[in-house]
Amino acid sequence: MAASTHKPKSTKRAAKRSRSKPASKSPRQQKTTTSKLAAGQTASARSGGGDSSKQETVLGMLRQAKGTSIAAIMEATGWQQHSVRGFLAGVVKKKLKLKLESEKVGDKRAYRIAKPGAAS
Repeated sequence: MAASTHKPKSTKRAAKRSRSKPASKSPRQQKTTTSKLAAGQTASARSGGGDSSKQETVLGMLRQAKGTSIAAIMEATGWQQHSVRGFLAGVVKKKLKLKLESEKVGDKRAYRIAKPGAAS
């Protein structure tokens, strides 16, 4: 019988790995880096050149005397409703320890940051 010239699978895999270029980034890594750069550029362009962030935008909206609605925050940030609610609970109330008030105005609910020292 003739000897088989078939290599075991483990040898083929090792050979494939050794042929790759270790210094270059994969297409997925390059895309992520590019998209992060583009996202950073568009965010700074939208904010008028300042160091504004979505968090600062939302906090500014909440500091207004009339307050703001979840729908308005969604429109300003591009977040979904559950993300806005999570931000209000997790960042505004827990992390920043700010007192958040809500008031029903008509059929809409308005949220605002309470003034320090205000009776609750």
